[in-house]
Order: sequence, then structure tokens, then C-alpha cells
Amino acid sequence: MRAGKLLIQITVYYLAIALVVFVALKIWPDLRGYLPVGGVEQLITQPAKNPLQATEAMRAAHVENFGQSVFWLVVAIIAAILVSLPISWVYMAVRGGEEYDQSLVNTIIVLPMVVTGIVIIVQNSLSLAFALAGIAGAVRFRNSLKSSGDALFILMAVGTGLSAGIGAIELAAVISIAFNYCFVILWITEYGERAGMKRFLTDYDGNDSAAVVVVEEKTTVIETKA
Repeated sequence: MRAGKLLIQITVYYLAIALVVFVALKIWPDLRGYLPVGGVEQLITQPAKNPLQATEAMRAAHVENFGQSVFWLVVAIIAAILVSLPISWVYMAVRGGEEYDQSLVNTIIVLPMVVTGIVIIVQNSLSLAFALAGIAGAVRFRNSLKSSGDALFILMAVGTGLSAGIGAIELAAVISIAFNYCFVILWITEYGERAGMKRFLTDYDGNDSAAVVVVEEKTTVIETKA
């Protein structure tokens, strides 16, 4: 029931966004030239070239002044947040107990926005890219994840930000949809579950054999000490 409600929620969410975009493009056909879309087509179809020159294609067709640039940036950041929102819903649904981390939920939503800005800053400047790497190395910020599986959500957030930053929101949407549905299916099927395992996803069917084994082991230890 929980998974069914989650599937309906994310499906309606994606369809609503798709409908809004479709209607907007029907009313204002020229709007597409001012949006951060089309980056995937350029990545796939552009001829092989020097990697230092590859980002020359990453620019909107009609963005030529300050106001249009700000509009492009605002849309890219908002789109990155909107695409990341259902990812946070999936995390909150499939993770529970002591393994749940509220800071990771916030990171999933905020990180794409930060990455989008960083990509726009460094994509046309090799010197800025090296400068950013040096600053990050000097700061050396770290976060200890409670599970290696949580790294998938962080990577997904980074991928969303990168897609928005290069003007490929369509890529962010596709990988977000695939990621969310894949995780929900793994949660429903409890794929890979074994007795005595370390659980990553919350128990779905109410038959948590891993928890039973842990309780039995603790009971045995207590009885032995007694």
C-alpha cells in the first residue's frame, strides 16, 4: 500500500510537470530557445573534438543578453530542484529507523542547485575548474554516510545538477524517473534480502527475517552471560 501510494504520487508529479511544459511550449513555441534543454542532443550528436573545446556547444539558442541569461539560470535551478524533489520522497519512504538521515534529504534537494551553479561557472574556463578543485581540496569537507547505498542518492543529486548546468534538463528528468521507479521496485520485491543480512531498505512485507536473527542472537548472548 505504501509503495502503491508512492508510485501514484511520483507518477502524477511527473505527468503534471510534463503537462505544464507541454502547454507552455504550445502557447509560446519560441520559449524552447530560452530554456536549459537540448544539451543531450548536443552531447550525442556533436562531432569528436578537443575535450577543452567540447563545452562550446552547451549554450541556449536565443540567450543573448543579461535578462535572458538570468531567466535561463533561474529555470535551470528551479528545474533541478523539481526533478530532485521526488528523489527525496523515495529516500524518505525506503529508509527508516536509525539509518534515516534528515540531512541527506536536505542534501538531495539543495545539492543539485549548488552543482548547477558550479557547472555554469567552470564549464567554459579550465582555469576556474582547477581553481575550484583547489578550493575544495583546501576546505576538505566530508560527510560520513551511514550506508554505501546512500551514496547513490548523492550521486543522483550531483547528476541532476550537472544535467541542469549544461542545459540538459531532459536528461535529469529521465534519470530521475528511472532511478525512482527502480528503487521502488527493489523495495517492493525486497530484492537481495537474506536472513541475517544488514538491511538497507525498510522492511516492506512485514516479514523481517534479518531482524529476527538479530533478536535471537542478542537473546542468546544475554542467556549466555546469565
